[in-house]
Amino acid sequence: MNLNSIPTIKGATHPRKRLGCGEGSGHGKTAGKGHKGQKARSGGGIRVGFEGGQMPLYRKLPRRGFNNKDFRKSYAIVNLSELERVDGDKVTADSLVAAGLVRKSDKNIKLLGHGSVSKAYSVSLSAVSASAKAAIEAAGGTIESAAEAS
Repeated sequence: MNLNSIPTIKGATHPRKRLGCGEGSGHGKTAGKGHKGQKARSGGGIRVGFEGGQMPLYRKLPRRGFNNKDFRKSYAIVNLSELERVDGDKVTADSLVAAGLVRKSDKNIKLLGHGSVSKAYSVSLSAVSASAKAAIEAAGGTIESAAEAS
């Protein structure tokens, strides 16, 4: 059964509230906004987190810690199931770029274990997950100079 084939139950849907269509509609004149004030104005309303002039919670709470983005190590991710697109049995950064799996600018590439391996690959990448390493070695492949196996 698809969502578009489910019949609508009587009373489950309501007509749209048509605002500003005259007094007789019940939503005319001020169009449900009441009289004057900030929320009645065009573009009016208060920002998220505003507490009416009271010191807001996000300013009361202490700021803790600092994560320096300069030292973050980010990886381009490649799964085992995508290795079939690589020509040959050597998996390097250059072969993954040629296959269109990663960009040339990606410095760190990590191989993850999602999928299966059909042939023995010789892998030389920045990082290889433990499950990917086990799958490649089970297929008869080797992991060469992977910086870390995490």
